[in-house]
Amino acid sequence: MSLAAYCVICCRRIGTSTPSPKSNTYWRDVHPFSTVDVEDHECAVWLLLRKSKLDDRTARLQAVQEMSETHHWHDYQYRIIAQACDPRTLIGLARSKESDLRFFLPPPSLPSLTEDYSIEEELRQLLASLPQTELDECIQYFTSLALSESSQSLAAQKGGLWCFGGNGLPYAESFGEVPSATVEMFCLEALIKHSEMPTHCDQIEANGGLQLLQRLYRLHKDCPKIQRNIMRIIGNMALNEHLHSPIVRSGWVSLLAEAMKSPHIMEASHAARSLANLDRDTVREKYQDGVYVLHPQYRTSQPIKADVLFIHGLMGAAFKTWRQQDAEHQGPTDEASEDEARHTTCWPKTWLARDCPALRIISVEYDTSLSDWRARCPMERKSIAFRSNELLRKLRAAGVGDRPLIWVSHSMGGLLVKKMLLEASKKPEMNTVINNTRGIVFYSVPHHGSHLAEYSVNIRYLLFPSLEVKELSKDSPALKTLQDDFLEFAKDKNFQVLNFVETLPTYIGSMIKLHVVPVESADLGIGDLIPVDVNHLNICKPKQKDAFLYQRTLQFIRETLAKDLEN
Repeated sequence: MSLAAYCVICCRRIGTSTPSPKSNTYWRDVHPFSTVDVEDHECAVWLLLRKSKLDDRTARLQAVQEMSETHHWHDYQYRIIAQACDPRTLIGLARSKESDLRFFLPPPSLPSLTEDYSIEEELRQLLASLPQTELDECIQYFTSLALSESSQSLAAQKGGLWCFGGNGLPYAESFGEVPSATVEMFCLEALIKHSEMPTHCDQIEANGGLQLLQRLYRLHKDCPKIQRNIMRIIGNMALNEHLHSPIVRSGWVSLLAEAMKSPHIMEASHAARSLANLDRDTVREKYQDGVYVLHPQYRTSQPIKADVLFIHGLMGAAFKTWRQQDAEHQGPTDEASEDEARHTTCWPKTWLARDCPALRIISVEYDTSLSDWRARCPMERKSIAFRSNELLRKLRAAGVGDRPLIWVSHSMGGLLVKKMLLEASKKPEMNTVINNTRGIVFYSVPHHGSHLAEYSVNIRYLLFPSLEVKELSKDSPALKTLQDDFLEFAKDKNFQVLNFVETLPTYIGSMIKLHVVPVESADLGIGDLIPVDVNHLNICKPKQKDAFLYQRTLQFIRETLAKDLEN
Protein backbone atom coordinates (compact mmCIF):
# COMPACT_ATOMS: atom_id res chain seq x y z
CA MET A 1 0.00 0.00 0.00
CA SER A 2 1.35 3.44 -0.88
CA LEU A 3 1.99 6.01 1.84
CA ALA A 4 -0.60 8.34 0.32
CA ALA A 5 -3.32 5.66 0.35
CA TYR A 6 -2.37 4.68 3.87
CA CYS A 7 -2.62 8.29 5.06
CA VAL A 8 -6.06 8.67 3.48
CA ILE A 9 -7.36 5.50 5.13
CA CYS A 10 -5.95 6.44 8.53
CA CYS A 11 -7.24 10.00 8.33
CA ARG A 12 -10.73 8.71 7.52
CA ARG A 13 -10.60 6.17 10.31
CA ILE A 14 -9.44 8.73 12.89
CA GLY A 15 -12.15 11.15 11.85
CA THR A 16 -14.98 8.60 12.08
CA SER A 17 -14.02 6.27 14.90
CA THR A 18 -15.16 6.69 18.49
CA PRO A 19 -12.65 6.86 21.37
CA SER A 20 -11.81 3.58 23.01
CA PRO A 21 -12.85 3.35 26.65
CA LYS A 22 -9.40 2.01 27.51
CA SER A 23 -6.64 4.61 27.09
CA ASN A 24 -3.90 1.99 26.86
CA THR A 25 -5.59 -0.21 24.24
CA TYR A 26 -3.12 -1.74 21.83
CA TRP A 27 -3.65 -0.57 18.26
CA ARG A 28 -4.74 -3.96 16.92
CA ASP A 29 -7.70 -3.85 19.30
CA VAL A 30 -8.95 -0.62 17.68
CA HIS A 31 -11.45 -1.68 15.03
CA PRO A 32 -10.74 0.93 12.32
CA PHE A 33 -7.12 -0.23 12.02
CA SER A 34 -7.75 -3.95 12.23
CA THR A 35 -8.00 -4.39 8.48
CA VAL A 36 -4.99 -2.30 7.58
CA ASP A 37 -1.82 -4.31 7.07
CA VAL A 38 0.77 -1.93 8.51
CA GLU A 39 3.50 -2.07 11.12
CA ASP A 40 2.84 -1.24 14.77
CA HIS A 41 4.95 1.93 14.82
CA GLU A 42 3.09 3.27 11.76
CA CYS A 43 -0.23 3.26 13.58
CA ALA A 44 1.44 4.63 16.71
CA VAL A 45 1.89 7.87 14.78
CA TRP A 46 -1.80 8.10 14.01
CA LEU A 47 -2.89 7.03 17.47
CA LEU A 48 -0.76 9.80 18.98
CA LEU A 49 -2.29 12.26 16.55
CA ARG A 50 -5.76 11.14 17.52
CA LYS A 51 -4.92 11.31 21.21
CA SER A 52 -3.52 14.83 20.81
CA LYS A 53 -6.94 16.03 19.61
CA LEU A 54 -9.02 14.59 22.45
CA ASP A 55 -11.06 16.81 24.77
CA ASP A 56 -9.27 15.20 27.71
CA ARG A 57 -6.49 17.70 28.49
CA THR A 58 -4.34 15.18 30.38
CA ALA A 59 -4.46 12.76 27.46
CA ARG A 60 -3.59 15.56 25.01
CA LEU A 61 -0.57 16.65 26.99
CA GLN A 62 0.62 13.07 27.35
CA ALA A 63 0.36 12.57 23.58
CA VAL A 64 2.44 15.68 22.88
CA GLN A 65 5.03 14.56 25.40
CA GLU A 66 5.25 11.11 23.83
CA MET A 67 5.65 12.67 20.38
CA SER A 68 8.43 14.97 21.59
CA GLU A 69 10.32 12.10 23.20
CA THR A 70 10.20 9.95 20.06
CA HIS A 71 13.48 10.02 18.12
CA HIS A 72 13.39 6.80 16.09
CA TRP A 73 10.84 7.73 13.43
CA HIS A 74 11.58 8.16 9.75
CA ASP A 75 11.45 11.61 8.15
CA TYR A 76 8.07 10.94 6.54
CA GLN A 77 6.55 10.06 9.92
CA TYR A 78 7.56 13.44 11.33
CA ARG A 79 6.04 15.01 8.22
CA ILE A 80 2.77 13.16 8.85
CA ILE A 81 2.58 14.74 12.31
CA ALA A 82 3.58 18.14 10.93
CA GLN A 83 0.88 18.05 8.26
CA ALA A 84 -1.94 16.53 10.32
CA CYS A 85 -1.56 17.97 13.82
CA ASP A 86 -3.70 20.85 15.05
CA PRO A 87 -2.25 24.25 16.15
CA ARG A 88 -2.50 23.34 19.83
CA THR A 89 -0.32 20.26 19.29
CA LEU A 90 2.16 22.16 17.12
CA ILE A 91 2.62 24.82 19.80
CA GLY A 92 3.00 22.11 22.44
CA LEU A 93 5.73 20.42 20.41
CA ALA A 94 7.52 23.75 19.98
CA ARG A 95 7.49 24.16 23.76
CA SER A 96 8.79 20.62 24.41
CA LYS A 97 12.53 20.50 24.97
CA GLU A 98 13.20 17.18 23.25
CA SER A 99 11.11 17.84 20.13
CA ASP A 100 12.74 17.14 16.80
CA LEU A 101 12.66 20.12 14.42
CA ARG A 102 11.33 17.77 11.73
CA PHE A 103 7.94 18.16 13.41
CA PHE A 104 7.77 21.66 11.94
CA LEU A 105 7.07 22.35 8.29
CA PRO A 106 8.93 25.19 6.59
CA PRO A 107 6.87 28.40 6.67
CA PRO A 108 4.64 28.94 3.61
CA SER A 109 6.36 30.51 0.63
CA LEU A 110 6.26 34.28 0.61
CA PRO A 111 5.16 36.18 -2.51
CA SER A 112 7.86 36.67 -5.13
CA LEU A 113 9.67 39.98 -5.01
CA THR A 114 9.38 42.50 -7.81
CA GLU A 115 12.43 44.30 -9.13
CA ASP A 116 11.47 47.56 -7.48
CA TYR A 117 10.57 45.89 -4.18
CA SER A 118 11.77 47.71 -1.07
CA ILE A 119 11.19 46.16 2.33
CA GLU A 120 11.86 49.58 3.78
CA GLU A 121 8.92 51.00 1.82
CA GLU A 122 6.71 48.03 2.78
CA LEU A 123 7.42 48.71 6.46
CA ARG A 124 6.56 52.37 5.98
CA GLN A 125 3.27 51.45 4.31
CA LEU A 126 2.42 49.08 7.16
CA LEU A 127 3.11 51.79 9.71
CA ALA A 128 1.13 54.38 7.75
CA SER A 129 -1.86 52.00 7.66
CA LEU A 130 -2.08 51.87 11.46
CA PRO A 131 -4.32 54.27 13.41
CA GLN A 132 -2.48 57.54 14.05
CA THR A 133 -4.92 59.08 16.54
CA GLU A 134 -5.08 58.69 20.31
CA LEU A 135 -1.44 57.58 20.46
CA ASP A 136 0.87 58.39 23.32
CA GLU A 137 3.80 60.68 22.60
CA CYS A 138 6.35 57.90 22.30
CA ILE A 139 4.36 55.93 19.71
CA GLN A 140 3.94 59.16 17.76
CA TYR A 141 7.66 59.84 18.05
CA PHE A 142 8.81 56.44 16.78
CA THR A 143 6.19 56.39 14.02
CA SER A 144 7.07 59.86 12.73
CA LEU A 145 10.77 59.03 12.90
CA ALA A 146 10.30 55.84 10.90
CA LEU A 147 8.09 57.53 8.31
CA SER A 148 10.31 60.57 7.85
CA GLU A 149 13.80 59.08 7.84
CA SER A 150 15.32 57.33 4.85
CA SER A 151 18.46 55.31 4.29
CA GLN A 152 19.92 58.23 2.35
CA SER A 153 19.42 60.71 5.18
CA LEU A 154 20.92 58.29 7.70
CA ALA A 155 23.83 57.07 5.62
CA ALA A 156 26.44 59.09 7.49
CA GLN A 157 24.94 58.95 10.95
CA LYS A 158 26.54 57.20 13.87
CA GLY A 159 25.03 56.94 17.32
CA GLY A 160 26.35 55.86 20.69
CA LEU A 161 25.24 55.54 24.24
CA TRP A 162 27.13 55.79 27.48
CA CYS A 163 25.57 52.90 29.35
CA PHE A 164 25.54 52.47 33.07
CA GLY A 165 24.57 49.54 35.27
CA GLY A 166 24.08 46.91 32.62
CA ASN A 167 26.29 46.38 29.59
CA GLY A 168 29.68 47.68 30.62
CA LEU A 169 31.58 50.95 30.42
CA PRO A 170 32.36 52.46 28.03
CA TYR A 171 29.67 51.08 25.75
CA ALA A 172 28.93 52.22 22.23
CA GLU A 173 26.27 51.00 19.88
CA SER A 174 25.86 52.17 16.31
CA PHE A 175 22.76 52.20 14.17
CA GLY A 176 24.69 53.54 11.23
CA GLU A 177 26.62 50.53 10.03
CA VAL A 178 23.95 49.45 7.53
CA PRO A 179 21.73 52.42 6.59
CA SER A 180 18.80 50.33 5.36
CA ALA A 181 18.90 48.27 8.54
CA THR A 182 18.85 51.53 10.47
CA VAL A 183 15.55 52.58 8.93
CA GLU A 184 14.18 49.09 9.45
CA MET A 185 15.13 49.34 13.12
CA PHE A 186 13.23 52.63 13.41
CA CYS A 187 10.19 50.97 11.84
CA LEU A 188 10.45 47.97 14.15
CA GLU A 189 10.74 50.23 17.21
CA ALA A 190 7.51 51.91 16.13
CA LEU A 191 5.80 48.58 15.43
CA ILE A 192 6.78 47.31 18.90
CA LYS A 193 4.99 50.27 20.44
CA HIS A 194 1.95 49.80 18.18
CA SER A 195 1.82 46.06 18.94
CA GLU A 196 1.22 46.85 22.60
CA MET A 197 -2.26 48.01 21.54
CA PRO A 198 -4.67 45.12 20.70
CA THR A 199 -6.57 47.01 17.96
CA HIS A 200 -3.29 47.86 16.26
CA CYS A 201 -2.28 44.18 16.36
CA ASP A 202 -5.43 43.41 14.40
CA GLN A 203 -4.43 45.97 11.77
CA ILE A 204 -0.88 44.62 11.56
CA GLU A 205 -2.26 41.14 10.85
CA ALA A 206 -4.92 42.34 8.41
CA ASN A 207 -2.37 44.33 6.39
CA GLY A 208 0.03 41.43 5.91
CA GLY A 209 2.35 42.29 8.79
CA LEU A 210 3.00 38.69 9.79
CA GLN A 211 4.34 37.86 6.33
CA LEU A 212 6.33 41.10 6.05
CA LEU A 213 7.95 40.56 9.45
CA GLN A 214 8.79 37.00 8.45
CA ARG A 215 10.51 38.20 5.28
CA LEU A 216 12.52 40.69 7.32
CA TYR A 217 13.33 37.99 9.90
CA ARG A 218 14.72 35.67 7.22
CA LEU A 219 16.58 38.50 5.49
CA HIS A 220 18.43 39.44 8.67
CA LYS A 221 19.64 36.04 9.86
CA ASP A 222 22.94 37.67 10.77
CA CYS A 223 21.37 40.54 12.71
CA PRO A 224 20.15 39.19 16.07
CA LYS A 225 18.90 42.59 17.24
CA ILE A 226 16.49 42.90 14.33
CA GLN A 227 15.32 39.32 14.83
CA ARG A 228 14.76 39.93 18.55
CA ASN A 229 12.70 43.04 17.87
CA ILE A 230 10.58 41.10 15.39
CA MET A 231 9.99 38.38 18.00
CA ARG A 232 8.98 41.10 20.47
CA ILE A 233 6.24 42.14 18.05
CA ILE A 234 5.09 38.53 17.54
CA GLY A 235 5.11 38.01 21.31
CA ASN A 236 2.96 41.10 21.77
CA MET A 237 0.52 40.00 19.08
CA ALA A 238 0.31 36.54 20.70
CA LEU A 239 -1.20 38.19 23.79
CA ASN A 240 -4.39 38.39 21.71
CA GLU A 241 -5.82 34.88 21.48
CA HIS A 242 -7.91 35.56 18.38
CA LEU A 243 -4.63 36.15 16.50
CA HIS A 244 -3.19 32.74 17.37
CA SER A 245 -4.59 31.05 14.27
CA PRO A 246 -3.11 33.54 11.77
CA ILE A 247 0.22 33.45 13.63
CA VAL A 248 0.31 29.65 13.33
CA ARG A 249 -0.89 29.64 9.69
CA SER A 250 1.81 32.10 8.67
CA GLY A 251 4.51 29.67 9.83
CA TRP A 252 5.81 31.54 12.85
CA VAL A 253 5.68 28.51 15.16
CA SER A 254 8.34 26.75 13.04
CA LEU A 255 10.64 29.78 13.25
CA LEU A 256 10.08 30.18 16.98
CA ALA A 257 10.70 26.47 17.61
CA GLU A 258 14.05 26.79 15.88
CA ALA A 259 14.91 29.98 17.81
CA MET A 260 14.06 28.23 21.09
CA LYS A 261 16.97 25.86 20.47
CA SER A 262 19.41 28.70 19.83
CA PRO A 263 22.56 28.72 22.00
CA HIS A 264 22.03 32.48 22.34
CA ILE A 265 20.10 33.17 25.52
CA MET A 266 18.40 36.35 24.30
CA GLU A 267 17.12 34.74 21.08
CA ALA A 268 15.87 31.66 22.92
CA SER A 269 14.18 33.76 25.62
CA HIS A 270 12.35 36.00 23.13
CA ALA A 271 11.09 32.89 21.31
CA ALA A 272 10.10 31.30 24.62
CA ARG A 273 8.00 34.34 25.53
CA SER A 274 6.15 34.27 22.20
CA LEU A 275 5.44 30.54 22.43
CA ALA A 276 4.31 30.78 26.06
CA ASN A 277 1.80 33.44 25.04
CA LEU A 278 0.58 31.09 22.28
CA ASP A 279 0.33 28.06 24.59
CA ARG A 280 -3.07 28.25 26.28
CA ASP A 281 -3.06 24.54 27.07
CA THR A 282 -0.45 24.75 29.84
CA VAL A 283 0.12 28.47 30.48
CA ARG A 284 -2.39 30.66 32.31
CA GLU A 285 -0.15 33.70 32.53
CA LYS A 286 0.47 36.28 29.82
CA TYR A 287 3.95 37.69 29.39
CA GLN A 288 3.85 41.28 28.22
CA ASP A 289 6.69 43.11 26.49
CA GLY A 290 9.81 43.11 28.66
CA VAL A 291 8.84 40.17 30.91
CA TYR A 292 10.96 37.09 30.20
CA VAL A 293 10.84 33.68 31.84
CA LEU A 294 14.39 32.38 32.17
CA HIS A 295 13.26 29.10 33.74
CA PRO A 296 11.39 26.96 32.86
CA GLN A 297 11.25 27.99 29.21
CA TYR A 298 9.86 24.64 28.06
CA ARG A 299 6.90 22.63 29.28
CA THR A 300 7.93 20.70 32.37
CA SER A 301 6.56 18.13 34.80
CA GLN A 302 8.59 19.78 37.57
CA PRO A 303 6.18 21.49 40.01
CA ILE A 304 6.95 25.21 40.27
CA LYS A 305 6.67 26.26 43.91
CA ALA A 306 8.02 29.82 44.01
CA ASP A 307 9.11 32.76 41.86
CA VAL A 308 12.35 34.74 41.80
CA LEU A 309 12.24 38.08 39.96
CA PHE A 310 15.29 39.94 38.64
CA ILE A 311 14.98 43.73 38.19
CA HIS A 312 17.95 45.51 36.55
CA GLY A 313 19.08 49.07 37.13
CA LEU A 314 19.69 52.25 35.18
CA MET A 315 20.75 51.41 31.60
CA GLY A 316 20.69 47.73 32.51
CA ALA A 317 19.15 44.81 30.63
CA ALA A 318 17.18 41.66 31.38
CA PHE A 319 20.03 39.37 30.36
CA LYS A 320 23.39 41.13 30.30
CA THR A 321 23.03 42.70 33.74
CA TRP A 322 22.99 39.20 35.19
CA ARG A 323 25.89 37.72 33.22
CA GLN A 324 29.01 36.30 34.77
CA GLN A 325 31.76 38.83 35.40
CA ASP A 326 33.72 39.18 32.18
CA ALA A 327 37.20 37.67 32.17
CA GLU A 328 39.96 40.09 31.20
CA HIS A 329 40.64 38.21 27.97
CA GLN A 330 37.01 37.67 27.07
CA GLY A 331 34.38 40.24 26.22
CA PRO A 332 30.66 39.76 26.81
CA THR A 333 28.92 37.24 24.61
CA ASP A 334 25.38 35.99 24.41
CA GLU A 335 26.29 32.46 23.34
CA ALA A 336 25.97 29.73 25.93
CA SER A 337 29.16 27.99 26.94
CA GLU A 338 29.55 24.24 26.66
CA ASP A 339 30.50 24.16 30.35
CA GLU A 340 27.98 26.46 32.00
CA ALA A 341 29.31 25.57 35.45
CA ARG A 342 32.46 27.49 34.48
CA HIS A 343 31.00 30.18 32.27
CA THR A 344 27.49 31.50 31.78
CA THR A 345 26.03 34.49 29.99
CA CYS A 346 23.08 34.67 32.41
CA TRP A 347 23.65 33.06 35.79
CA PRO A 348 19.98 33.06 36.92
CA LYS A 349 19.08 30.99 33.84
CA THR A 350 21.88 28.46 34.19
CA TRP A 351 23.26 28.27 37.73
CA LEU A 352 20.17 29.19 39.73
CA ALA A 353 17.82 27.13 37.56
CA ARG A 354 19.98 24.04 38.11
CA ASP A 355 20.39 24.61 41.84
CA CYS A 356 16.69 25.38 42.39
CA PRO A 357 14.66 23.71 39.61
CA ALA A 358 11.36 24.29 41.42
CA LEU A 359 11.63 28.06 40.86
CA ARG A 360 10.11 30.10 38.08
CA ILE A 361 12.79 32.67 37.28
CA ILE A 362 11.70 35.91 35.62
CA SER A 363 13.84 38.78 34.39
CA VAL A 364 12.32 42.15 33.53
CA GLU A 365 13.54 44.68 30.98
CA TYR A 366 12.56 48.33 30.71
CA ASP A 367 14.08 51.36 28.97
CA THR A 368 15.96 53.92 31.02
CA SER A 369 18.32 56.74 30.12
CA LEU A 370 21.12 58.72 31.71
CA SER A 371 20.38 61.87 29.83
CA ASP A 372 17.46 63.42 28.01
CA TRP A 373 19.93 63.93 25.14
CA ARG A 374 20.07 60.19 24.54
CA ALA A 375 16.66 59.02 25.70
CA ARG A 376 15.18 56.40 23.37
CA CYS A 377 12.05 58.51 23.35
CA PRO A 378 12.74 62.19 24.14
CA MET A 379 9.11 62.70 25.23
CA GLU A 380 9.27 59.81 27.66
CA ARG A 381 10.03 61.22 31.12
CA LYS A 382 9.14 58.33 33.37
CA SER A 383 9.52 58.65 37.10
CA ILE A 384 10.22 55.75 39.43
CA ALA A 385 6.57 55.94 40.48
CA PHE A 386 5.33 55.67 36.87
CA ARG A 387 7.65 52.78 36.06
CA SER A 388 6.75 50.88 39.21
CA ASN A 389 3.03 50.96 38.34
CA GLU A 390 3.77 49.91 34.75
CA LEU A 391 5.97 46.99 35.83
CA LEU A 392 3.59 45.95 38.60
CA ARG A 393 0.75 45.67 36.09
CA LYS A 394 2.87 43.55 33.74
CA LEU A 395 4.13 41.30 36.51
CA ARG A 396 0.65 40.70 37.86
CA ALA A 397 -0.47 39.64 34.37
CA ALA A 398 2.42 37.15 34.46
CA GLY A 399 1.01 35.62 37.64
CA VAL A 400 3.50 37.23 40.01
CA GLY A 401 1.94 37.05 43.44
CA ASP A 402 0.29 33.67 42.91
CA ARG A 403 3.31 31.93 44.47
CA PRO A 404 5.84 32.81 47.16
CA LEU A 405 8.44 35.14 45.67
CA ILE A 406 11.81 36.77 46.15
CA TRP A 407 12.91 39.98 44.43
CA VAL A 408 16.51 40.39 43.26
CA SER A 409 17.50 43.91 42.21
CA HIS A 410 20.51 45.94 41.09
CA SER A 411 21.00 49.68 41.54
CA MET A 412 17.88 51.67 40.58
CA GLY A 413 16.01 48.37 40.16
CA GLY A 414 15.93 48.12 43.96
CA LEU A 415 14.17 51.47 44.20
CA LEU A 416 11.59 50.18 41.72
CA VAL A 417 11.04 47.06 43.84
CA LYS A 418 10.48 49.19 46.94
CA LYS A 419 8.04 51.45 45.11
CA MET A 420 6.19 48.49 43.54
CA LEU A 421 5.65 46.86 46.91
CA LEU A 422 4.42 50.10 48.47
CA GLU A 423 2.03 50.67 45.55
CA ALA A 424 0.81 47.06 45.70
CA SER A 425 0.00 47.50 49.40
CA LYS A 426 -2.51 50.23 48.46
CA LYS A 427 -4.42 48.11 45.93
CA PRO A 428 -6.66 45.26 47.11
CA GLU A 429 -6.19 43.37 43.82
CA MET A 430 -2.43 43.32 44.49
CA ASN A 431 -2.65 41.91 48.02
CA THR A 432 -1.27 38.56 46.92
CA VAL A 433 1.97 40.24 45.78
CA ILE A 434 2.53 41.57 49.31
CA ASN A 435 1.37 38.45 51.12
CA ASN A 436 3.59 36.18 49.04
CA THR A 437 6.74 38.33 49.10
CA ARG A 438 9.24 36.45 51.26
CA GLY A 439 12.42 38.45 50.75
CA ILE A 440 14.48 40.91 48.73
CA VAL A 441 18.10 40.96 47.56
CA PHE A 442 19.56 44.43 46.95
CA TYR A 443 22.79 44.67 44.92
CA SER A 444 24.25 48.16 45.55
CA VAL A 445 20.91 49.94 45.70
CA PRO A 446 21.25 53.70 46.48
CA HIS A 447 18.59 53.85 49.19
CA HIS A 448 19.95 57.23 50.26
CA GLY A 449 21.00 58.53 46.84
CA SER A 450 24.04 58.51 44.53
CA HIS A 451 26.53 61.00 43.12
CA LEU A 452 25.67 59.75 39.64
CA ALA A 453 23.60 62.83 38.75
CA GLU A 454 26.68 64.99 39.30
CA TYR A 455 28.97 63.15 36.92
CA SER A 456 29.11 62.16 33.29
CA VAL A 457 31.46 61.20 30.52
CA ASN A 458 30.44 64.12 28.33
CA ILE A 459 29.53 67.65 29.39
CA ARG A 460 26.36 67.52 27.33
CA TYR A 461 25.00 64.87 29.67
CA LEU A 462 25.50 67.21 32.61
CA LEU A 463 23.14 69.77 31.12
CA PHE A 464 20.03 67.61 30.97
CA PRO A 465 20.29 64.53 33.18
CA SER A 466 17.30 62.25 32.77
CA LEU A 467 14.46 62.17 35.26
CA GLU A 468 15.68 58.77 36.49
CA VAL A 469 19.12 60.20 37.29
CA LYS A 470 17.67 63.26 39.01
CA GLU A 471 15.65 61.00 41.28
CA LEU A 472 18.88 59.31 42.39
CA SER A 473 20.43 62.52 43.70
CA LYS A 474 21.16 62.62 47.41
CA ASP A 475 18.89 65.60 48.00
CA SER A 476 15.88 64.05 46.23
CA PRO A 477 12.78 64.42 48.44
CA ALA A 478 11.07 61.55 46.61
CA LEU A 479 13.97 59.23 47.43
CA LYS A 480 13.89 60.11 51.13
CA THR A 481 10.14 59.57 51.32
CA LEU A 482 10.48 56.23 49.53
CA GLN A 483 13.18 55.10 51.96
CA ASP A 484 11.27 56.13 55.09
CA ASP A 485 7.98 54.61 53.94
CA PHE A 486 9.52 51.34 52.78
CA LEU A 487 11.64 50.81 55.88
CA GLU A 488 8.59 51.04 58.12
CA PHE A 489 6.57 48.84 55.74
CA ALA A 490 9.28 46.15 55.44
CA LYS A 491 9.69 45.94 59.19
CA ASP A 492 5.94 45.55 59.62
CA LYS A 493 5.78 42.77 57.02
CA ASN A 494 8.93 41.10 58.33
CA PHE A 495 10.51 40.81 54.87
CA GLN A 496 13.85 39.01 54.82
CA VAL A 497 16.51 41.29 53.32
CA LEU A 498 20.05 40.81 52.01
CA ASN A 499 22.13 43.84 50.95
CA PHE A 500 25.38 43.81 48.98
CA VAL A 501 27.47 46.92 48.32
CA GLU A 502 30.54 47.63 46.19
CA THR A 503 33.77 48.89 47.74
CA LEU A 504 35.65 49.70 44.51
CA PRO A 505 35.12 52.69 42.23
CA THR A 506 33.72 52.30 38.74
CA TYR A 507 36.03 53.57 36.01
CA ILE A 508 34.35 55.65 33.35
CA GLY A 509 36.65 55.88 30.36
CA SER A 510 40.25 56.68 31.33
CA MET A 511 39.65 59.96 33.16
CA ILE A 512 36.90 59.48 35.72
CA LYS A 513 36.36 57.00 38.51
CA LEU A 514 33.29 57.12 40.67
CA HIS A 515 32.16 55.28 43.78
CA VAL A 516 28.56 55.07 42.58
CA VAL A 517 26.88 53.70 45.73
CA PRO A 518 28.83 54.23 48.95
CA VAL A 519 28.32 51.86 51.87
CA GLU A 520 26.17 54.29 53.83
CA SER A 521 23.76 54.69 50.90
CA ALA A 522 23.36 50.92 50.44
CA ASP A 523 22.30 50.44 54.05
CA LEU A 524 18.54 49.91 53.98
CA GLY A 525 18.33 49.78 57.76
CA ILE A 526 17.35 46.11 57.98
CA GLY A 527 19.00 42.88 56.85
CA ASP A 528 22.66 41.99 56.43
CA LEU A 529 24.87 44.54 54.66
CA ILE A 530 27.79 42.83 52.98
CA PRO A 531 30.63 44.85 51.36
CA VAL A 532 32.23 43.14 48.34
CA ASP A 533 35.49 44.13 46.64
CA VAL A 534 34.02 44.82 43.21
CA ASN A 535 32.78 47.90 41.37
CA HIS A 536 29.15 48.90 40.79
CA LEU A 537 28.82 47.05 37.50
CA ASN A 538 30.20 43.77 38.83
CA ILE A 539 28.35 43.67 42.15
CA CYS A 540 25.66 41.50 40.51
CA LYS A 541 28.07 39.50 38.28
CA PRO A 542 29.74 36.61 40.12
CA LYS A 543 33.13 35.55 38.76
CA GLN A 544 32.20 31.89 38.94
CA LYS A 545 29.61 29.59 40.40
CA ASP A 546 31.50 28.98 43.63
CA ALA A 547 32.13 32.71 44.14
CA PHE A 548 30.86 34.27 47.37
CA LEU A 549 28.43 36.60 45.57
CA TYR A 550 26.51 33.74 43.99
CA GLN A 551 26.75 31.28 46.87
CA ARG A 552 25.53 33.83 49.43
CA THR A 553 22.62 34.79 47.17
CA LEU A 554 21.76 31.11 46.65
CA GLN A 555 21.89 30.50 50.41
CA PHE A 556 19.51 33.41 51.03
CA ILE A 557 17.03 32.16 48.42
CA ARG A 558 17.08 28.60 49.76
CA GLU A 559 16.73 29.64 53.39
CA THR A 560 14.02 32.22 52.74
CA LEU A 561 11.95 29.81 50.62
CA ALA A 562 12.78 26.67 52.62
CA LYS A 563 9.24 25.99 53.86
CA ASP A 564 7.69 26.79 50.48
CA LEU A 565 10.07 24.52 48.55
CA GLU A 566 9.46 21.64 50.95
CA ASN A 567 5.68 21.65 50.46
